[in-house]
Amino acid sequence: MLKIQSTIVALALLVGTDCFIAAAGAGDTPPAADSTKLTIALTPLTQLLELMDTDRNGKISKDEFMRFMETEFDYADKNKDGQLDPVELKNLVRRLTHPPAGSPRVRK
Repeated sequence: MLKIQSTIVALALLVGTDCFIAAAGAGDTPPAADSTKLTIALTPLTQLLELMDTDRNGKISKDEFMRFMETEFDYADKNKDGQLDPVELKNLVRRLTHPPAGSPRVRK
């Protein structure tokens, strides 16, 4: 069950992140004129990479990804019932796709 829920959260994360990139690249303006939007859109990706890439090789292994998602799941499961209800899942997706500006997230 935890693996299925982690996969759902992972997919939501990827969809949400993809929306940032799609929104940044959309429009009639040339890519050069739209570069500030793209830079802003990639910032959450960069932050996620830094959080997930524990061996600092610039790539996310399956093990790194699963450890990150398990930690995020445990953090999101506010009532500690081993399941994410719709509100907990929504909050997790929001947390992953909209990290706080100006400061790295620190998980305890």
